[in-house]
Amino acid sequence: MNKLEEQNLTRRGAGRPKGSVNKVTASAKDAIQQAAAQIGGTNRLAEWALEDPANERAFWATIYPKLIPVTLAGDSENPLEFITKIELTAPSP
Repeated sequence: MNKLEEQNLTRRGAGRPKGSVNKVTASAKDAIQQAAAQIGGTNRLAEWALEDPANERAFWATIYPKLIPVTLAGDSENPLEFITKIELTAPSP
């Protein structure tokens, strides 16, 4: 083991914890949330979507899918082919 590798081992765990949000990303998300609240929040988003069929398509095709959890599963026989499963949880009747 060389000297550089030894130094790296002594700094293990010194970085940001796994899964924690970058401060800049958190600040940007906070700014977007504040701006959304100032321009009308959920009510204004719904109005915008209903103003024009193109807006509604954009909502359903671009915005809403970001909320749907997606799981990618590979095929062991053909590793380059991916199967996409959409996991939806519907309320029980």
